[in-house]
Order: sequence, then structure tokens, then C-alpha cells
Amino acid sequence: MAGIALAPNQRVLITAGASGIGRAIADLLIENGARVHVCDISESFLADFRRAHPGHGTSICDVSDEAQVDQLFADVRDGLGGLDALINNAGIAGPTGGVDEIAPADWRRTIDICLVGQFLCTRLAVPMLKAAGEGAIVNMSSSAGRFGYAYRTPYSAAKWGVIGFTQSLAKELGPSNIRVNAILPGIITGPRMEGVIRDRAAQVGVPYETMEKEYLNRISLRRMTGPEDVAGMVLFLLSPLGRNISGQSLGVDGNVESL
Repeated sequence: MAGIALAPNQRVLITAGASGIGRAIADLLIENGARVHVCDISESFLADFRRAHPGHGTSICDVSDEAQVDQLFADVRDGLGGLDALINNAGIAGPTGGVDEIAPADWRRTIDICLVGQFLCTRLAVPMLKAAGEGAIVNMSSSAGRFGYAYRTPYSAAKWGVIGFTQSLAKELGPSNIRVNAILPGIITGPRMEGVIRDRAAQVGVPYETMEKEYLNRISLRRMTGPEDVAGMVLFLLSPLGRNISGQSLGVDGNVESL
């Protein structure tokens, strides 16, 4: 992306960084000179990342598992020697269903990955960012962190939680010159969103095409967002151009009007 430059050899950890939005972020940051470490739960995705980016670090990690997160940060310390930025990208769509239909285990799993995982990673990243003298944290929320989302209550609850986590961290870490922002992607192109639309269509009893059109009609620009659009916002926030942006919830969504 022309016109935006990172500090040389900026050290960045991206959770769930081997596919989807995370992979788009990793690709763009590496293209712009960052030293990147990614984690993922899929060894096949990590193997593909290593083929594309030899020399950058990878770890298997479920961010909801404290022991695995501890090992992830040991890998980061060994590979990068420190940290300048954390991208809390890991998350799952969670179940689709009425609140009386959702299993408690599915609720907890969604909260654990989408929200608790950000806490587990941030608590270990902050001492490394402080040691670097400055830093940036980007937490992935969602348009569902701005609007209520019927039949997706655990996901929406987690993503609203990310906003509170972000704004609290921005206040807490600002005096240490650490910037904290949330990105709120909207309807992102790819198989995960296709699955969400398919499940919602089944829930309310309409064809996939009808539900897809309904989703697009809720976006002012009437189009989905690509992972590369989210990656561009991350690049901006990590660059010197974002040096005074903190505590913000930044929609990258074509202006989602409702969910």
C-alpha cells in the first residue's frame, strides 16, 4: 500500500493470522517491512503461511487456552525478541439460534475465544510493549459490537465486550505510549460469512439469496468488505500516521446501518 510506511522491522503478533482477515493483515504488514509472528489452530494454514513467508514465525495456539497462550508468547520472545504491536484477531462466529436454543457450552466457547482470548494475549503482550517504549494493540470487534444481532447473541455480546476492553485499555495504557483501538469489520467476503448468511436464512426460513440481499441492503455502499480493506486499516493504525489515534472503534464495513 503506497504512501504508508511502518517503522523498520516492526515486530507484530497476529492471532489467527494464517487465514482470512488475519492472513490479509500478515501479508500486508510483511510487504511493508514488518517482522511477523502468527498463530492459528490449523497446521495446514500455518504450513501455507510458512511457504509464502519463510523466516517469519508461527505457532499452533487456541487463544482461549491459557497454557497455549503462554507457549505462544515464549515463541514470540524467542523469535522476535520483543513486541511492538499485537493484533487480537482470533474469533469464531458462534452458534446461530434463539437464546433458548443455544447450548451453554456454545455460548461459553464463543465468549472464551472472541473475548477471553484477547485478555489472555494482551496480559502477556503489555509488558513486552512497555519494554519497547511504545506500542499498539488492535482488537478485532465487529459491526455486531455496535448493533444488537438477533439469533447471534453470544457473538454480539463478545464483540460488545471487546469495545469495552479496548476503551478501558486505551485509558490504562496511554501513559505508557501504547495505543489501543478496535476495528469493526462488517460483512466480509469469504466462506465464513457465507456460512453465517446460510445459517441465518435457515433460521428464519428464507432462501440464501434472499438473506444475502437483505444483508447487502443494510450496508450504505451496498457491497461487502474484503479482508484487504481491514488489513489496510491495521497498517494505518500501526504506522506513524496513526500515532495519535487511540480508544477508537473504527468501522470498516461500507457503513453497516443495522444487523
